[in-house]
Amino acid sequence: MVKPLIQKLEQFAKLSDEDRQVLEDAARDVKVIGPRQDIITEDDEPNDVHLILDGWAARYKMIPNGDRAILAYLIPGDLCDIHVTLLNQMDHSIGALSTCRVAFIPRQKMDEIMRRDGQLGRAIWWSTLVDEAILREWLVNMAHRSADKRLAHFICEMLLRSKAVGLTDDDSFELPLTQEELGDTMGLSTVHVNRTLQDLRAQGLITSRGKRLIVNDVDRLFEFSDYNPNYLHQVGGHKRDR
Repeated sequence: MVKPLIQKLEQFAKLSDEDRQVLEDAARDVKVIGPRQDIITEDDEPNDVHLILDGWAARYKMIPNGDRAILAYLIPGDLCDIHVTLLNQMDHSIGALSTCRVAFIPRQKMDEIMRRDGQLGRAIWWSTLVDEAILREWLVNMAHRSADKRLAHFICEMLLRSKAVGLTDDDSFELPLTQEELGDTMGLSTVHVNRTLQDLRAQGLITSRGKRLIVNDVDRLFEFSDYNPNYLHQVGGHKRDR
C-alpha cells in the first residue's frame, strides 16, 4: 500500500524489511477524498500526517481577493504535512485535485518514526529537505523564467517525480490538472496557459492525450527550459550532459 513512499525514500537509503513494515503499519487508516475537496484547511489543528497513496493534491493558500496560489503538487508517495509533528496549526490548505486515497498517520506515530535509529528517520528528513528544495526552485521558476520555459520546467519536474515512484510509461505521465490550476501555479491567466501549451506542442516538445502528457524528447525539453534536476536529489536520476 505504501509502495510509492518506499520507492521515494529509497532514492536516499535502502530500507530494511522492518522499516517497510513500520510504514505499512503506520498507514492503515486510509480514506478516499473526492476531487476539489480539502484534505486539511488553513488554521486547522491537525492530529495526523497525511500520505498520498493515489491521486494528486495541491498545497495552496487563498488570497484575500479570492485568488488561489498553488504552492506545491503532491503525488503518490508524498507526505503532505510532516511538519505538524512540530507545529500545531496549518498555515495553508491541502486539497485533492483528483480522487485521492490518503493515509492518515497519527502525529505521535510519525514522531516515533522520525526518532527511530537507522535509515528510516533520516530518509524521511531527506524527503522534507527535498520538498524545501522544490519550493526554492519554484521561486526561481516564477521570478526568472518566461512563461513557456516556466511551464516546460514544471513538466520536466513532474515527469521525474512521477518516474521516481513508478507512475510513468516511458516518458509520459498522468497530469490531472486544469488550465486554471496550471495558471494558479504559474501566475498566468488561463488564456496564457492555453497559448503556452499550444506553443510547446507546436515545437514538438510535448503531446497530450486526455489527461496524459507525453514528453516527446526529454533532452530537448530539458535544454529548452534550462532544466537542472539536481534539486530533486534523485540517485541515478536523469542527468544532462555537460
